[in-house]
Amino acid sequence: MPVTADISATYRGPGRVMRRLLAMGAREDRALAFLMGFCVIAFVAQLPRLARDAHLTGEDLSMMMAGALMGSVFILPLVLYLVAGLTYLVRRALGRPGTSFGARLALFWSLLASTPLLLLYGLVGGFVGPGPALQGVGLVWVLIFLWFWIASLRASGEGAA
Repeated sequence: MPVTADISATYRGPGRVMRRLLAMGAREDRALAFLMGFCVIAFVAQLPRLARDAHLTGEDLSMMMAGALMGSVFILPLVLYLVAGLTYLVRRALGRPGTSFGARLALFWSLLASTPLLLLYGLVGGFVGPGPALQGVGLVWVLIFLWFWIASLRASGEGAA
């Protein structure tokens, strides 16, 4: 299935999509592509807010974009690999089944699948600005991401016992 079809299917059943992704085999290149796709989209999602902030404060937009690019595309992947590794270690310490690849794929796919809401968050931040609307969209994004991640972790542990 194309990635976009898998993203929309994740909103209907994240565990089912994760099982299908795991059935394709443990391919680190796929997990890395999901992670980098999320990081690039996370960078793009910040651009409306950065443009708004640059306009209101008079700061240089290109410098703000360079900082966001550095953080989103170069530093964030390293942090997310660390989070995935810690997730695997915690699951193992708790006696839960699963593999380190399953933990990585669950995190990276959950982030990528939640990007439509992240893009909406960026648009609200750029056009509406800080306030209840931005906080509401941010809360919905976090809750959806956590739902995807927990369901994906459960699915990744089912076949690894």
